[in-house]
Amino acid sequence: MISICIPIYNFNVINLVNELSNQVSQLNVPSEIILIDDCSHNKFKKINETVCKTKVYIQLEKNIGRAAIRNLFLEYTNYQNLLFLDCDAIINSPNFLSNYVVALQQYPNQLICGGRIYPKTPPKQNEMLRWKYGIQKESKPVEIRSQQPNKSFMTNNFVINKAVFEILKFDERLIGYGHEDTLFGFELKKRNITIKHINNPILNGDLESNETYLAETEKAIDNLIRILKFTNHDKSFIQDVELLRVYYKFYSLKSIVKAAFVMSKPFIKYNLTKGYINLYLFDFYKLGTLAIKMDAKS
Repeated sequence: MISICIPIYNFNVINLVNELSNQVSQLNVPSEIILIDDCSHNKFKKINETVCKTKVYIQLEKNIGRAAIRNLFLEYTNYQNLLFLDCDAIINSPNFLSNYVVALQQYPNQLICGGRIYPKTPPKQNEMLRWKYGIQKESKPVEIRSQQPNKSFMTNNFVINKAVFEILKFDERLIGYGHEDTLFGFELKKRNITIKHINNPILNGDLESNETYLAETEKAIDNLIRILKFTNHDKSFIQDVELLRVYYKFYSLKSIVKAAFVMSKPFIKYNLTKGYINLYLFDFYKLGTLAIKMDAKS
């Protein structure tokens, strides 16, 4: 009935696989765990081999990226429902898999998202940016996610029917970090495929450092600009993405935004990397970065 698909990149998945294995053994439906390593460093391969070798485990010789690796699971899965989990997920409910089985019985053939939460205890200062952003922007209850179901799509914890996924794959032109889920959610919306949100979250188990997350944010903006070109600047896509919507709303003031950002960037970056987090400043950092990159790529 369900194939659990876990793409791995430079992360220890022993606890995740062990917990899922325990829950699989208690299910009364056919299930399997598939793991594909996207050319991780050797130390992670050695750590993970101890638990992964008892499952379907594929090690890639070349990194193919976040979109392509998810599509690759189609070649190895045997069941009609594919549950995708990020490798840093922490399963914090003993009923996690059984909750999905119940949901699939209630909503057959629908794409189902379980959600994501973050630890309630604040992390170290040098991990505060990812935590605070996740708490305020991503860790949303099912009632909120359901209000704009396709806009709330994230790749870290969802089930999709294999036949649907074979038709609508992740766009493999997106090789770098970020926004493959944004584009996928938009494509679902275009095809009138509505996402069903349920209360079955995973706990985010890996908080990047402030510096790393800021660098990844800039990479994600590069991908967002690529998607704009893929969609021919589709107006409905722009409306679905808050950063793009704000950018075009203040497009006539772009020169002022850029100038203000250039002058304030060292101050904002210093505060964000040191863990003095103001999400309004983070939003402005993204807006200024987008304005500069849009001009550079035009």
